[in-house]
Amino acid sequence: MKTKHLIISAVSALALETAAIACGLPPSQVVVHEWGTFTSVQGAEGELLDWKPLETPELPKFVYDWKHPAPGRKAIGPNAAFTKAGFITLQRMETPVIYFYSDKEQTVDLTVRFPLGHITEWFPQAQQMGPSIASTNPVATPTNIQPADTFAKESMIHWRNLQLIPTKGHDDLAKLLPQDPTGNRYLSARETDSTFLRSATLAPGNQPFDYEKFLFYRGVGNFSTPLRASMSSDNAITIVNNGKEKLSRLFVLRIKNKAGSFEMVSDLKPGEPMNISVSRQGGDLPLEKLSSRLADEMAGALTQAGLYPREAKAMVKTWKDSWFQEDGIRVLYLLPRAWTDETLPMAMIPAPAEAVRIMVGRAEVLTPETERTLVGLLEKAKQGDADAPDQVRSLLRGLGRFAEPAFYRAFARVKPQPDQVPKLVALLNDAHKPH
Repeated sequence: MKTKHLIISAVSALALETAAIACGLPPSQVVVHEWGTFTSVQGAEGELLDWKPLETPELPKFVYDWKHPAPGRKAIGPNAAFTKAGFITLQRMETPVIYFYSDKEQTVDLTVRFPLGHITEWFPQAQQMGPSIASTNPVATPTNIQPADTFAKESMIHWRNLQLIPTKGHDDLAKLLPQDPTGNRYLSARETDSTFLRSATLAPGNQPFDYEKFLFYRGVGNFSTPLRASMSSDNAITIVNNGKEKLSRLFVLRIKNKAGSFEMVSDLKPGEPMNISVSRQGGDLPLEKLSSRLADEMAGALTQAGLYPREAKAMVKTWKDSWFQEDGIRVLYLLPRAWTDETLPMAMIPAPAEAVRIMVGRAEVLTPETERTLVGLLEKAKQGDADAPDQVRSLLRGLGRFAEPAFYRAFARVKPQPDQVPKLVALLNDAHKPH
């Protein structure tokens, strides 16, 4: 087993060490592994684009968010800021999950901070969330939870008194894991050998605890990831590492009309640019074959980086349809550990014996062809062309959740008159409706 110790900021490290000493807790024999994805949208010239990353329906209904965080807890500021329509950001932190491995039952505290973003969804219930406000008398608060601890000014999540229960000898706990037919993507993350987790729900009634096999959280933020991707032509992409550390295992994908191709780059040094063709000589691979090959390659890269094989397969299964089957040009790459620790400082008491954190960056790139086509169609729609509206709606539907940043980028170039704006924006709204 490859040992990688948890790296956190100097302040967090000092706080962790001080708290551990005060509690008389030596480093545990717990192994902690985490994976997740940061997704951004970039224009053909490489600039990060604003988008609404919360417009995704795939999470199960039992997952907590700021619409139903816990009794006595509510969001700070305008409620709209915590709705799907309220967040317009540069980054979507998608589905980080944290696994624990222990051969005995024990209790731990784990905190993840998100200084440049907001945590928007989570499960199981966390005893401290931020930014949030707790009422002075939360309903049916368990005796082991202090009401004051549910208040936090900064964006963070703290699972307190989290109970780790080894799977061996506790097969019956699998029946207590919540189920939801809409959460297939979420449920794939359970396919590992990790321990069961039990966390107090803070809720009245007959369900005092949540059970799960990992800690889950999501969020949004306005900051840059290290990779810049641009396209000066429809056949080539330029990737540049704008970060301080080497980027590794970069996959450049092109998928269109149920076929595609990919190139893999082992390393990209800081400041290094690289030009890559996105047109496969000899033709594209059928989507099924392409997706299968990419899944194997990515699982291998994740395992080599430190995840257990079942964790790597669970991550790939979680995102396979989004990463390897959606039309578009994208770059997937492993983010440096130092970047992850700076972006998401983590602390656990008692300190883990090993901690592996693997985050994948996803840069979704709008091609020059897409931008030219959308600008042309909006120009025609602005001038009253009868066929253009349907063509705009069709193109936007094909872009899925990345339709809005593409639309507004083209919209700015068309420069409609004030009286033309409602008609053009209506095309974007119509594209999101069932058809």
